[in-house]
Amino acid sequence: MRREDARFLSGSGRYCADVSMPGQLYAAFRRSDVARARLRTVSVEDARTSDGVHAVVTAGDLPDAFGTLEPVVSYSGRDGMKLITPERPVLARGEVRFVGEEIAVVLADAPQRAADAAERITVDYDELPACIGFDAALAPGAELVHDAIPGNVCFHFEYGDERATRALLEDAACRVALTVDSPRVSASPMEPRSVLAWYDGGRKTYEICCSNQGADLMGTQLAALLRTTRDRIRVHPIDVGGAFGPRAGAYPEYAVLLELARRLGRPIKWTSTRSEDFLCDSHGRAIRIAGELGADAQGRFLALRTEWLCDEGAYLTCAGARSATINGCLIGAGPYEVRALHGSHRLVMTNSAPTDAYRGAGRPEAALIVERLVDEVAFRLGMDRLEIRRRNAIPKHAFPYRTLTGSVLDSGDYAGLLEQARSNSRWDGFAGRSRAARSRNALRGIGCALFVEPCGGGFTAEDQVALTVDSQSRVFAHVAMTSNGQGHETVYPEIVARKFGIDPSRIVLRSGDRDGPLIVGNGTISSRSMLAQGSALSRAADVVIEKGKRIAADLLEAAVPDIDFAAGRYRVRGTDIAVSFDEVLQKSAQSHQNPLDTVFAQPVPRAFTSGAHVAEVEIDRETGETTLVSYVAVDDIGTVINRVLAHGQIHGGVVQGAGQVFGERCFYDVSSGQLLTGSFMDYPVPRADSVPPIASDFRPTLSPTNVLGAKGAGETGATGALAALMNAIAGALRSAGAGALDMPATPLRIWQTLQRTRG
Repeated sequence: MRREDARFLSGSGRYCADVSMPGQLYAAFRRSDVARARLRTVSVEDARTSDGVHAVVTAGDLPDAFGTLEPVVSYSGRDGMKLITPERPVLARGEVRFVGEEIAVVLADAPQRAADAAERITVDYDELPACIGFDAALAPGAELVHDAIPGNVCFHFEYGDERATRALLEDAACRVALTVDSPRVSASPMEPRSVLAWYDGGRKTYEICCSNQGADLMGTQLAALLRTTRDRIRVHPIDVGGAFGPRAGAYPEYAVLLELARRLGRPIKWTSTRSEDFLCDSHGRAIRIAGELGADAQGRFLALRTEWLCDEGAYLTCAGARSATINGCLIGAGPYEVRALHGSHRLVMTNSAPTDAYRGAGRPEAALIVERLVDEVAFRLGMDRLEIRRRNAIPKHAFPYRTLTGSVLDSGDYAGLLEQARSNSRWDGFAGRSRAARSRNALRGIGCALFVEPCGGGFTAEDQVALTVDSQSRVFAHVAMTSNGQGHETVYPEIVARKFGIDPSRIVLRSGDRDGPLIVGNGTISSRSMLAQGSALSRAADVVIEKGKRIAADLLEAAVPDIDFAAGRYRVRGTDIAVSFDEVLQKSAQSHQNPLDTVFAQPVPRAFTSGAHVAEVEIDRETGETTLVSYVAVDDIGTVINRVLAHGQIHGGVVQGAGQVFGERCFYDVSSGQLLTGSFMDYPVPRADSVPPIASDFRPTLSPTNVLGAKGAGETGATGALAALMNAIAGALRSAGAGALDMPATPLRIWQTLQRTRG
């Protein structure tokens, strides 16, 4: 069992909503009822005179108090284009651009009084036409979401060789094309957003509890919004009930509440409703890709072309634009060798909630278009779908492999992954299972996804960790990442304890400790926990061990160069004279400033995870109901540090991908811009009985980019699931002569597809 499980299973977790302070006020927000409008008037008098209300604040009460968060995009686009970042006021000023945008905030002495008063705020709108979806936003003469963004395209990014790709596609013996949609989804963490904000007048610091994916990541963004320095933001550590990307960003509410806490001199607490989360949490996906793949008559791939449309919503987030562009470029043609490729990404503004990184962050879409095209080539040429993948996969001996877009794939064994997936999934016996399904008037489909995905990297150039020792000789491991389910409290102490040769219970993890060393580094993003901060902790432990040689030398009355360390003991070389690491710890604890304390920094590492996933589905021809009967995942995540945690990460990603394939979609009414999937009554999420037991296995090749040899595990499940499942569904429909369909593959949509075939 994980160390943290006892706390969570007993209900002892400490989440933001559990934290309170004496004298705190409660906040509620008045949000826009319409998707796009000019604000004629915002009448707040009824709210201000309501019982228990202390303040009602609009944009006019906070002129020029806040900045706009700049997306982390430093590269240029097509023809040198720079990303156009529109201003995002933290409270609407003059105009609203999506349903749910913040207009005013009420502060009261009880949460229900604040909510009641917020409903008494009257807004007079001059409603304007809204742009919902790609087609409306890109139509000739479309209304502009922002006047400064012509054609509603804020960025056009491209890579590869357009001319060479076109020429090879034109000469290809087999050329296939299709378009895939990865619809807008809600991350739907179990824990709604919550904030406790206050100001420490003595320190002159803004203090905040909020769900986050890294204290430094959150603090840096809040500092930008509040136009202050990073050292004036202190993010307090708490438990986080799910994140998946949208908890990495600083939201407007956070900055508003911090500034009001400073002005009023009182703590302020706010917890969103589930409806507010659906409306205002950053959404994920919202991507459409058109692609073409060309091959010769023997099934050798020649060229790949992709054209991405990425719905950014009404405003840009910190990571949304980056996720929608650079990850597709880093992967290129995925695990395959091609002679040319070209990718084009257009980022489109619409009158809907902003989008941000969401588990996989562009990788699932990149794998989806490539793997759907690969299946089409295989069907066109009459080839086995695993064989065509093996024939085109980058060979093991070619690593490290530089792709046509400049990425260096560090290690891999793609053919081995396919071989193991073929065996584990009983691929060669599928024909018999398909015949048995037909006897039940059902359609059976099997689909594969071979993929590679970047992990690691980040927004800062280096990752820092710290190891400190207190007066009781306890060791504290300080990291910049916040766990939201990954098991950091278990696995990070295991890494350090293994180095020191002591029991892991002696190591205490501190994530974003506001009273500890100020750790600079990337958060829990991009499947980077182990290869980045795990490897940094391992290297920091080596530094501590070296520092400990001085103390050991004093205890052993020997020279420092004569001291060796192994298996938890310092020994005088060539003798049996030794002291334990524990004895050195105890000696160091007697010092006023512990000589073993270490802050360690390393450049941000990157690695490339890969996998072969096989999904098998069965469709009831009469109802369109689809059952996922088997899912096999074989992944190369490098060194597997903790198998239980790694399996859990992959299983969670697969389930999240299945949720998107079979039902999840944020659906807006195109005429009004209203979100129609605003609750769990309308928005389905996967449940325990939605998927069968997932058979996950590992076939590791060690990454040379970090001392642990690790790669990411957190997003591989989601990356593989979209493509494997959609290929399985397409294969089942193809067996009935039906065309493919896009997500979500609901029973109704599948039934309609089959009915069109019968007609």
